[in-house]
Amino acid sequence: MRNLLITLAMSTAAAFSASSVHDFTLNTIDGKAAPLASYKGKVLLVVNVASKCGYTPQYTGLQSLYSKYKDKGLVIIGVPANNFGAQEPGTNEEIATFCSRTYNVTFPMMSKVSVKGGDTTPLYQYLTDKSANPNVGGEVKWNFTKFLVGKDGKPLQRFEPGVKPDSPEMAEAIEKALK
Repeated sequence: MRNLLITLAMSTAAAFSASSVHDFTLNTIDGKAAPLASYKGKVLLVVNVASKCGYTPQYTGLQSLYSKYKDKGLVIIGVPANNFGAQEPGTNEEIATFCSRTYNVTFPMMSKVSVKGGDTTPLYQYLTDKSANPNVGGEVKWNFTKFLVGKDGKPLQRFEPGVKPDSPEMAEAIEKALK
């Protein structure tokens, strides 16, 4: 228990001393370290995803966005989370298989984490911190919340789950960030 508390305290401290998403490392869906600093100079769309959600068909739109803009510098990062209605119950392997077989996902997928509550992963602590990021901060309310991050690693805009990846407002924001 003591070690868990120390780990949480260190993670929280790291989240609040961060100056951009480039200060964080996630694990890929197959367990390899993925420092977000490796995406410096790219525009990121960080999305908490789930396989059994009413918004799950948004994988199609996310893949389409990735295909359209990846050569211009957009990287979509799928972050599975089981925080809402237990809609991401699978293992990382099951999630990877589902995404590949059902939606032909080719954008980077990360290992399942928590995006809300006491065990929130440090990246999401940072993204949702209202004092650090007043334009995007606030608790994640549901699956498929999308955070648009600029080439410098600073959060630019937040899109709630009801905003579809193929919406004109998303395309406009992405194109503006890519310039």
